[in-house]
Amino acid sequence: MGGFLIRRLAVTALVIVVTAVISFSLVHLSGDPAVAIAGEKASAAEIDQIRRLYGFDRPFHEQFLAWAGKVLDGDLGRSTYLKENVGPVLARHLPVTALLGILSLLFALLVAVPLGVIAALRPNTLVDRAALVLAVAGQAMPSFLSALALIYGFGVALRWLPVSGSASWAHYILPSVALGYYAAPAIMRLTRSGMLDVLQSDHVRTVRAYGLPAWRVVLRHALRHAVIPVVSLAAVQFGYMLGGSVVVESVFSMNGIGNLAWLSIRRYDIEVIQAILLVIACTYAVLTLAADLLNAALDPRIRSR
Repeated sequence: MGGFLIRRLAVTALVIVVTAVISFSLVHLSGDPAVAIAGEKASAAEIDQIRRLYGFDRPFHEQFLAWAGKVLDGDLGRSTYLKENVGPVLARHLPVTALLGILSLLFALLVAVPLGVIAALRPNTLVDRAALVLAVAGQAMPSFLSALALIYGFGVALRWLPVSGSASWAHYILPSVALGYYAAPAIMRLTRSGMLDVLQSDHVRTVRAYGLPAWRVVLRHALRHAVIPVVSLAAVQFGYMLGGSVVVESVFSMNGIGNLAWLSIRRYDIEVIQAILLVIACTYAVLTLAADLLNAALDPRIRSR
């Protein structure tokens, strides 16, 4: 287990470093930051002054190393638009996105895993076809479209739920459904295929031959092995939800990381953009690492890979 952990930690660190380099490069190659900060009416002298002030006149590798050094010291930089340190800015917005991601993932799992199990237990039946239709519809419908449909149905027509803000638990219901519904189809299909494979295995046939109840065979023996790839997919989907919450948070006017990223891109607030990309990349990598370790605990054969 020790060697497996060391290998996964090395891969996680490499992913974070490569992502940081790529994101830093893309942000700086998208345009001249000094021009964006100075504004359209700034003179050449003012732009040059800003370029020297923020160090944009230095070679790219020096800029990256300086930024990376500050990050390692816990300094994420200073917002050029908000005129305050990036750390406190992220601290105000991150809880909203984290809670939205957790609730969205829970909704996706609570819907997708039971549907996948039922579809696998009744293959090629009406139940299986209905689950397939839900999966296709969820995968084909973009999150902003489902968000607008939920707003109209439950917020405008029925007036059951609030449609903007994040002041109470009720404000998270519609955004969580909109974001989780898009992630549910992949989890459902993977659960179904995994259950079909496990139910046809020699292990499950042997357990059935002992006369155990069907529910115990499914829940204790089949689902435990079928859920292993779902754990990895759930971690990936949670990382996607954190990064892909830009649209949903904008539609529902939630003050989270996604909405902050959209506003920062419009303002060309590069320090905030780089910090958000770094936080999402680190979260994504750590979640993948946690999924690998959990899979290794569920299936010891994975440790030898």
